[in-house]
Amino acid sequence: MSRLRLSNILSAGQKESDAQSELAEYLYTSQQRRKVFPRAALVGLLSGLTASAFRYLLTLGDSVRNSLITWSHQFPMLGWIFPVLFGLVGAVASVFLVRRFAPEAAGSGIPHLESVLHRYRNLDASRVIPVKFFGGILALGSGLALGREGPSVQIGGAVADAIARFLKTSTRDRLTLIAAGAGAGLSAAFNAPLAGVMFVLEEVQRDFRPIVLGAAFVSAVVANIVARLLLGQMPSFEVPNYPVPPLSALPIFVIVGVVAGVLGVAFNRGLVFTQTLFARFAAKTHSPWIAVAVTGAVVGLVGWFAPSGVGGGHQLAEVALLAQFGLAVIPLWFVLRFVLTLTSYATGAPGGIFAPLLALGALLGLAVGLIAHAIAPDIAPQAGAFAVVGMAAYFTAIVRAPLTGIVLILEMTTNLDQMLPLAVACFTAYAVAEIMDELPIYETLLERDLMQGGIHPHPTQAPLIVEVEIEPDSAFAGKEVRELGLPNGCLLVRCQEGDVEFVPVATTRLWPHMHVTATIAPDSPNGLLALRRGCETVDN
Repeated sequence: MSRLRLSNILSAGQKESDAQSELAEYLYTSQQRRKVFPRAALVGLLSGLTASAFRYLLTLGDSVRNSLITWSHQFPMLGWIFPVLFGLVGAVASVFLVRRFAPEAAGSGIPHLESVLHRYRNLDASRVIPVKFFGGILALGSGLALGREGPSVQIGGAVADAIARFLKTSTRDRLTLIAAGAGAGLSAAFNAPLAGVMFVLEEVQRDFRPIVLGAAFVSAVVANIVARLLLGQMPSFEVPNYPVPPLSALPIFVIVGVVAGVLGVAFNRGLVFTQTLFARFAAKTHSPWIAVAVTGAVVGLVGWFAPSGVGGGHQLAEVALLAQFGLAVIPLWFVLRFVLTLTSYATGAPGGIFAPLLALGALLGLAVGLIAHAIAPDIAPQAGAFAVVGMAAYFTAIVRAPLTGIVLILEMTTNLDQMLPLAVACFTAYAVAEIMDELPIYETLLERDLMQGGIHPHPTQAPLIVEVEIEPDSAFAGKEVRELGLPNGCLLVRCQEGDVEFVPVATTRLWPHMHVTATIAPDSPNGLLALRRGCETVDN
């Protein structure tokens, strides 16, 4: 038989095998969609109901706090005691719930949810949901400078986990639903369904498979419909319809991005520093409650003098978006909110950073806009438009999710005329943060959490299951499994390329963007470190 004929036969056989594989994969994916999408809709329904109830009770909490402050001003000499006690009791009570019943509910909860999706940790919905819900109401209602989106995201993921376990779904589908629940929580928290989807794809799951995209989309849309039915369809921020800025103003938006990038890195480093400082103070005083009580009391005192300076910062951001701040007072407000956000988060109270950092971004954007308007009013006629862009740029610098930031601000403000300035400022902020070699905030918090929880497994612990992506130009890219030199106890158990999954063998070659799942034994010497170094891009 000629070599050409044999080649044709093999080629025909290969094509037939490929066609059968593609057909099998198509049938499997279709079957998976029919199972996952209805469950994602159920996740969206319950997550939307929970997030809506959370939003409503937080609104009541803000109303109670503001009424208390107004009433206490009847006593000019001693009235400040009431908001101080209100803030102190709320902060301590919220942190007590977290420490006593669900430590994983501390902070925004997004790093914990990401650790669950990457199979570092487990998720106990029966503890997380009530502690995050009621602890968040206490923390945010007392005036701590935290946001509702973190609790909404973690609660949404926990609701999805409970549904998945009740319906006895596979582990893979359960993780997909958890990610979809996180997107549903963000969607309901901000009336921003597309931002919820993008947040799942860009930050939480970092997986653009059609099944993940579809589940996140279904869940986010259903959750948003529920939230709009219950709480109304108004956007999160009421912003004037600022006109499209001239192209000559784009360099000013670049400046917004630069400022946001530098101050975003300062925020990330300040958040970690403050957490470390609070932990050291607690260890030195042998009590974690002193710093919490002092922070709550200070927040209450600030609320006595400036009610809009505490809480999530929504009112502050709206004032900035309407350009109703003078340039002289913006630095004072920025520093005040910056410090309050860092210290509030460091207490360990359940609350996120989205809303506070959006308020900070609006302030810095407005400051640049006011300066530009004073120098060149024809190029920068509307300083408020820079506040809109500043929110997205600051979000991008801190979270490092530019698409989510752009879509989130567009949905929250319904101002589509700022699309190009948003893109320019967000790209610049992203680049500045990358140049300064700063990790995204949730990745930093995740690594900190894992290190505190024992990232180097003890021999008595269960094996660690890790899912990573082979990045271009990494040490493992293009190599066979037998050439990787992984330490003993670190085994590759699954590879995924697109929608195709298979078990690797010694001769399996790893290609860029391939997803790899590894099992790491508790006593494996530097197994996790070797895996991460091999999969990450090598710096030149």
